Amino acid sequence: MTKQRCSWCGDDPLYVAYHDNEWGLPVRDDRTLFEFLLLETFQAGLSWITILRKRENFRKAFDDFDYQKIANYSEDKIAFLLQDAGIIRNKLKVNSAVTNAQNFIKIQKEFGSFSKYIWGFVDGKPIKNTLKALAECPANTSLSDKISKDLKKRGFKFVGSTVIYAHMQATGMVNDHLVDCFRYNEV
Repeated sequence: MTKQRCSWCGDDPLYVAYHDNEWGLPVRDDRTLFEFLLLETFQAGLSWITILRKRENFRKAFDDFDYQKIANYSEDKIAFLLQDAGIIRNKLKVNSAVTNAQNFIKIQKEFGSFSKYIWGFVDGKPIKNTLKALAECPANTSLSDKISKDLKKRGFKFVGSTVIYAHMQATGMVNDHLVDCFRYNEV
């Protein structure tokens, strides 16, 4: 019997593996939260599958998503990244990775961890939606608006409400698996 999945992942093996093993699983590790934040900011205006296909290139280019290193990238490193065909070579997005890493560290210092900060918006517990169809899934919510506004106030870039909602979905802050998806009750 075939497992019932959310229709957005289709039959692309990379998408299916991401759906089955990562998407919606609660993430509380700061490094992984930063990885998803960086990837989501690069995804702005693009499809997620494009980013997934380049994920390992991003991992290599951005020092395994080590935000301490990224926060200290030099102009030479940024120029090098802008020549890397394996990632999205958008100067504003590359610069935002550095800025966001610096601000990520500031949040850690203020809250003890980025995880405590971001999960504080949902009182530490995932929001479990009851979506029956992909069309019911919002692109953003009043909560993603609130988080986006707070992150922007703290100096983050490319963190609009839609990007933040996608981050919330990816990191399990919200469970948007369809109710008939086999992962709905697992995450």
